[in-house]
Amino acid sequence: MPGARQPQDTPGRPISVRTLGQGISVDPDAAGPAATSGSGRRRKLAEPAPQGRAFAIGAPEAGAAEGPEPLDGPGGAVEVVNRPVPQPLDDELPPEPLDNPRRLLVWPAPDVQTQAALSERGYRPVIVHSREEVDAQIAAFPAALFVDPLTGPITRTALQSLRQAAVAAEVPVLVTAGLGHATREAAYGADPAVLLKALAPRDSEQHPSRVLLIEEKDEIAAALTAALERRGMQVARAGADTDAVELATRTRPNLVVMDLMQVRRRRAGIVDWLRAGGQLNRTPLVVYTADSITAEDLPRLGSGESVLYLSERSTTAEVQGRIVDLLAKIGTN
Repeated sequence: MPGARQPQDTPGRPISVRTLGQGISVDPDAAGPAATSGSGRRRKLAEPAPQGRAFAIGAPEAGAAEGPEPLDGPGGAVEVVNRPVPQPLDDELPPEPLDNPRRLLVWPAPDVQTQAALSERGYRPVIVHSREEVDAQIAAFPAALFVDPLTGPITRTALQSLRQAAVAAEVPVLVTAGLGHATREAAYGADPAVLLKALAPRDSEQHPSRVLLIEEKDEIAAALTAALERRGMQVARAGADTDAVELATRTRPNLVVMDLMQVRRRRAGIVDWLRAGGQLNRTPLVVYTADSITAEDLPRLGSGESVLYLSERSTTAEVQGRIVDLLAKIGTN
């Protein structure tokens, strides 16, 4: 008929994929009326998908009629979002090249002999005086907090504050001391229990601190135990480093106090046990020298005629070597 609409030849005519799932028919015969509005204008095509996303169009299910389906329908398009991989934070990266000397927090400043020994072993001492200064060094992963009162006095309040900051940051704490003995009237140093109580954490306010004492000589061990118990601490004593591990397994100490000469330098001992159990970072370690107490002095100490007091530690070459070896063992934590 004249004026009658002739069917269009559809084979070979391209169909835009962007019409799929947009509510626009892909039938060429139906596309004519649907592509124009009442005003005769051609409708705009759908906007492309936002950049950074991709759409995977699934195949029709078995037995289903061929043809497009809505994007949110069953078997339809699946949105695939390429999420960026988070980058590590700055504080997770090593703050300095690994070949730099490792930082060792010290208080007070080390003497010349100790400074040289630490430098030879690959440590860079950093002096700290307060909790804030300890906190400022944590990002550098210091090996330990080393309190060695040879060049100046230490106070109980400052020592407790530094210990709390180090334990909170999981930095091992090593403190050195010397033990002397004299009558109560002649003793010029502080009671060792005052220092040890400032260092000993507690499980709670209701629980006393548990101290593991490693001392070979009975008289020195008895005097230290009595002093600590007068300050409200519980003491478990081992005669040697070899016996300390079994005792520590049962008591779970908050503080370890031992004669420096009892530390095992090459074989496993209490330090290795603390590290293996994850306790080294929160269990301060105190090592002392008592070379001024001779065998002739022990009976007076055992009878109570003389008492222990804090003094400077020994500075012999063997003592220096043992301290540096112990720091190296602690610093590998």
